[in-house]
Amino acid sequence: MRVKCSFVLIERRDYMEDYEVFVPFQSLQALECHVDAICRNKSAGDTCSTAVHDFEGDQTYSEKMGHDFKLTTNFKDTDASSYDDLVIHGGLAPEYLALDQDVIKLVKHLMDAGKPITSICHGQQILSATGVLNGKKCTACPAVKLNVVLGGGTWLEPDPIDHCFTDGNLVTEAACLAYPQFVSQFMSLLGIRVCF
Repeated sequence: MRVKCSFVLIERRDYMEDYEVFVPFQSLQALECHVDAICRNKSAGDTCSTAVHDFEGDQTYSEKMGHDFKLTTNFKDTDASSYDDLVIHGGLAPEYLALDQDVIKLVKHLMDAGKPITSICHGQQILSATGVLNGKKCTACPAVKLNVVLGGGTWLEPDPIDHCFTDGNLVTEAACLAYPQFVSQFMSLLGIRVCF
C-alpha cells in the first residue's frame, strides 16, 4: 500500500528536534510511504537545521547541533487534501508554527477530514492552537500540559515516558522513547501491515 504522508517542519530560524523528525520520516519511508517534508518560507531541496535535546542531569534538557534535514516539497504548493496523514514534530519550532495561520489551516483541514495525525513532544502546541484537541485525550512533553488542557484536550500523563496514545485519528507521544509504539499505532491508523 502506498500512503502519501506529510510532515510539517520548521520556520526558517528555529530548530526541530533531530530524532523527532528523522525517525518518523525514515520509518515511514521504510514502510514504502511517500513522505513529503515541508517548511514555511523554504523550498524543496533547502535544508533545516535540527537540534539534539539531551537530559544530562540539569533542570531541563541541553541542546546541541543536530543534522541538516533536506526538504522535499514547497509549503506554498502543498494541497492538504492530497495527503493521507500528518506528522507534527516537536522541538522549539512548534511554539512559532502555532502562530502561523497557514500551518493552523493545514492542520485543521486534515483533522476535520479525519485523517490520521501524529504529534510528538511539543508538537501539541500546534494542535492546541488549532482548537482540534477539544474532547481528545492526548499526551505531550510535560511542559506542554497547560497547552493541551487550555486547548480543550484531556491530559494523559506520560508515565512511563515511553507510552504513546491513540484517540480516534490522533496519535500523541511525549518523547522519542515512545517511537516503537508510535510507529505501531500510526501504522494501524494508516492500515499498513508488515509481514515477514
